[in-house]
Amino acid sequence: MDITGKSVLILGGSGLVGMAVAREILARNPAALTVCGLSRQEAEAATAELEAEGPVPEGSRLNSEWGDVFLPESMKDIGRRAVLDDVELRARLVDDLYGELNDGILERSALSALLQRHRPDILIDCINTATAFAYQNIFESARLLRSLATRSQATIDAVERHMATLYMPQLIRHVQIALEAMRRVRTSLYLKIGTSGTGGMGLNIPFTHSEERPSRMLLAKSGMAGAQTLLLYLMARTPDGPVVKEIKPTAAISWKRIAYGEVRRGGRAIECVDATGPVGVERAFEPGAAPFVSTGEPLRGVYLDSGENGLFSMPEFEALTALGLMEYITPEEIAQDAIREILGQPTGHDVVAALDASTSGPTYRAGVMRQVAIERMEKMERAHEVESVAYEMLGPPRLSKLLFEAALLGRLFADLAAVARLDPEATAKRAEERVHEDRDLRVRILAIGLPILLADGERLLRGPDVKSRPAAGQSPKDPRLAENGWVDLRPSNWSRWAGRAKAILTEMESAPGPEGGSRLDLEPGVSPDTIRPGVMAAWVFRVEDRGVRVKR
Repeated sequence: MDITGKSVLILGGSGLVGMAVAREILARNPAALTVCGLSRQEAEAATAELEAEGPVPEGSRLNSEWGDVFLPESMKDIGRRAVLDDVELRARLVDDLYGELNDGILERSALSALLQRHRPDILIDCINTATAFAYQNIFESARLLRSLATRSQATIDAVERHMATLYMPQLIRHVQIALEAMRRVRTSLYLKIGTSGTGGMGLNIPFTHSEERPSRMLLAKSGMAGAQTLLLYLMARTPDGPVVKEIKPTAAISWKRIAYGEVRRGGRAIECVDATGPVGVERAFEPGAAPFVSTGEPLRGVYLDSGENGLFSMPEFEALTALGLMEYITPEEIAQDAIREILGQPTGHDVVAALDASTSGPTYRAGVMRQVAIERMEKMERAHEVESVAYEMLGPPRLSKLLFEAALLGRLFADLAAVARLDPEATAKRAEERVHEDRDLRVRILAIGLPILLADGERLLRGPDVKSRPAAGQSPKDPRLAENGWVDLRPSNWSRWAGRAKAILTEMESAPGPEGGSRLDLEPGVSPDTIRPGVMAAWVFRVEDRGVRVKR
């Protein structure tokens, strides 16, 4: 359908993909474009940015809206946590989730009210709905509820919280409200920007959220993404409903900007910390153990702002987007697909039309732009005399651990051949000396939540935040802890790295180069003469952890 003269509403419009879509829509002279964000600040900043990029076309109107569209209108600006903490509000939310859909529930809905106010001809949904629901963490809610029941202390509060966290009732009610509200305001087209939950990777995905591979929360996210796709498939077959399409990117989406400055996580600057001295592994996680001190400074470095997923260091971005791992796609490419589908030009990426053959994977442009980003970040790191290594935004902490261990190797050895010949005992000693001498390196490791296990395996350095910590009843000497998220200076670990270097060199030496055709994935800058943490971590994930993707 034509966009000119139409009213368009973008949910999640202040996000990375939402803004790319908004720019494409605005260039086509809609009668009105409404950008909806979670907060007023985000929504108004988005419209201000669009206005600053050029005048709004004559005859077009730019609006901003905000609030949590999964809540009732009266609660949309309060925040979900505050709603669950309030007895009365929580009870009303549970009633609206589990009651039979009626006019009262529809009229109370923030989403329905939004559609009534703007009556869009085209609704574009860029909210990561699967993440919004799955990351409420039903597993933790169930654990708490079970612990209360075991002690005969289960309360109506805990039961209601758990009911409000269950994913499927929330998704079902959201789809019901969306369809009925669109039918009432006669929305012609609904386009969803969805997700696979794993960036297109399989159940062997190395980027997860816990010691499980993959974590239950990540599987819940993928489950929600799949459930929503099938519900949209059914919505598209419903009489009197809008035309329904879904574009499902299956790669990491980046990027918004590259900069140097404070590294922030969850809206707050990461605080730099330093260890006051080694402490025995057995005592390191006891209550009150705090062998660290704040430096009073925020963590700074060169970063790539990936939007929803936070800030990445250059090696993190390099590892995440490496060939055979998550790779990536740009928001502009997603936006262009969205516009073509709206205009009725098939892209082959509409999963409602072809559930099993319509994912939007890594692209040629993204591959070229990836190299541009890496080269720019390297130049900025040289200018600021900093090696950022990892910020631990994406997870798992195993990625950060591998990146820092590889960075240490880069400080100790000239090339991969030297790493392959390393002496484990001598390397353990040199690595520990380097950690003690290099305050910047040590602080960067501790600040993002990675302990440093010293060469003897009996002592470690740690900060206040520990990403891989012993669970209840788990021994601090459980090898899975160091494997999953501790920078490990023991000789056994350096012996393992020597084996990895040998295997990488063997691959490089035995495989045909580009002269032999295009049989192998080859990346610029990968050489036996360099030690690149992102490249080495990517190899571990692809080969050792068997995390390679098999379909693009």
